[in-house]
Amino acid sequence: MNRIYLIIFIITLFACKHDAKKSAENISETVEDSLIYPEETHFKSIRQVTFGGDNAEAYWSFDDKQIVFQSNNKKWGVNCDQMFLMNANQTVNDSIAPPMVSTGKGRTTCSYFMPDNKHVIYASTHLGNENCPDTPLRKNGKYIWPVYNTFDIFVADLEGNIVNQLTNEIGYDAEPTISPKGDKIVFTSTRSGDLELYTMNLDGSDVRQITDELGYDGGAFFSPDGTKIIFRSSRPKTEQEIKDYKKLLSEGLVEPTDMELYICNADGSDLRQLTDLGNANWSPFFHPSGNKILFSSNFEAERGFPFNLYLIDIDGKNLERVTHSETFDAFPVFSNDGKYLAFSSNRNNGGGRDTNLFIAEWQD
Repeated sequence: MNRIYLIIFIITLFACKHDAKKSAENISETVEDSLIYPEETHFKSIRQVTFGGDNAEAYWSFDDKQIVFQSNNKKWGVNCDQMFLMNANQTVNDSIAPPMVSTGKGRTTCSYFMPDNKHVIYASTHLGNENCPDTPLRKNGKYIWPVYNTFDIFVADLEGNIVNQLTNEIGYDAEPTISPKGDKIVFTSTRSGDLELYTMNLDGSDVRQITDELGYDGGAFFSPDGTKIIFRSSRPKTEQEIKDYKKLLSEGLVEPTDMELYICNADGSDLRQLTDLGNANWSPFFHPSGNKILFSSNFEAERGFPFNLYLIDIDGKNLERVTHSETFDAFPVFSNDGKYLAFSSNRNNGGGRDTNLFIAEWQD
């Protein structure tokens, strides 16, 4: 989703002021283990797979052979986020663009592989306008995300040809992800008047609303067995919070700086709050065991940064810090075999503002 805007905001506001950068050639010569901070004991090895631009939300094919991700790398000929494809064992730099699987029109977000490994889903605004929409980042001194009402969800083949449109409602339909069981899609929509979670079949049929409390419910993922869903939510409670939330939403905006994680069954039952940490807790993903959640948070940060990755049990116990960056680590996604973790980070960017993709060999 518009999650990548958080990267842009964080690195614009807090990144080093100088523009010194290592060349992609020099960066690629970095010894892999030097990318791991000493405290990061869950990483057996790590490699950087992109070099330049803002790259995020890297999702594995069901056979773990390929990755689809979003990037706004202008050297690849795009002006805002589009979807790109790469082999899981590949490395790409900012001079040679990998294959683009979106149209190159509008703004896209949240691509995910279909179970056949031959198609992807993603959300795009291109039917509303082929140009990149404006990206407001602040309103009245507060950080905000735009919620474009022209987002719809599409299916494309790996050559970028759209073969199906899954949503056609007025308003925001985006943030789709697919169950590891290969039978259901979960996504966020404003079709009820609020930002709620819905599920549907892979062909767009049997749409069911699974959340109904006021607040932004989004960034949802299924558990490995497909029985549970983890997501982030802002839940305004006071009269002023509710008023502010509704006003921003009426303008197509949300304020994502106060979010907690929630978990429920795949049909929306047994909904409960998982974290109560404060600040922004988001981009959750199930550990391969299904018993833990890996997520990004700045709850330990006094000034809004850094963001690091944390593990927590699905009963809310045993919180553990996983990464020890001084800037930004987010969007953790385990491979389907559980051996590797893809995530986005500002590490090793030469003091610049690039956010790149990394793949770590995971060990418990």
